[in-house]
Amino acid sequence: MEHDDRLPDDRPVVLEARRLTAGYGPLAVVRDLDLTVRAGEVVALLGVNGAGKTTTVRALAGELKPISGEVWLDGARCTAPLHKRTRQGLRLITEERSVLVSLSVADNLRLGGQERSRCLELFPELEPLLPRKGGEQQILTLARALAADPAVLLADELSLGLAPLVVERLLTAVRCAADRGTGVLLVEQQVRNALEVADRAYVLGGGKVVLEGGTRELRGRIEEIERTYLATAELLPARSGGHGASTP
Repeated sequence: MEHDDRLPDDRPVVLEARRLTAGYGPLAVVRDLDLTVRAGEVVALLGVNGAGKTTTVRALAGELKPISGEVWLDGARCTAPLHKRTRQGLRLITEERSVLVSLSVADNLRLGGQERSRCLELFPELEPLLPRKGGEQQILTLARALAADPAVLLADELSLGLAPLVVERLLTAVRCAADRGTGVLLVEQQVRNALEVADRAYVLGGGKVVLEGGTRELRGRIEEIERTYLATAELLPARSGGHGASTP
């Protein structure tokens, strides 16, 4: 699954944070954040629990109003809420899956508003499960998001609590979506896996970017990154297949 990151090029920036400060009430969790995602690349957002990863994603998606700074979507400043950003080609996957476990896989695909044939083309393993109720939440959620061929995909803890083979399947699908042109921001608890599929990565610490670079370089410094920037609790899932807590 390892991916060779590419140097920045002239592909358009589809999502950008400019000196973004965001939080809850008067509390700023993320401060003066600069971040870019280009069309056709996967950008990993890493950091310890509480570093500000989910806050960043919520502000970029329009779920959370920034305290200051700007979010740019498809080359223009954007202050619209999430449902309007969705019309502009943004899709958000949160830790809380948007799947109704009381409904079948087929009904959940129908509720997603995308062509079922497109979802099954992306994830053919769903076809024999169409009558089944519950389960397959992460695959269903990702299938519905990718079937829309989004310009931007924000994925927050996509692999939370999943078996390694399922994680690999999901991350491979994300990589394939980027290769088709989608710009992806990937918050991923399994740090080594994230660095294998991403082109670039940002590491957050204390609400600020403390390290960034191409993932080929960062993979060569993985021991230093784990020791210096990432908490032991967040690294355990990558090594043992478990899962950690959600992150603000």
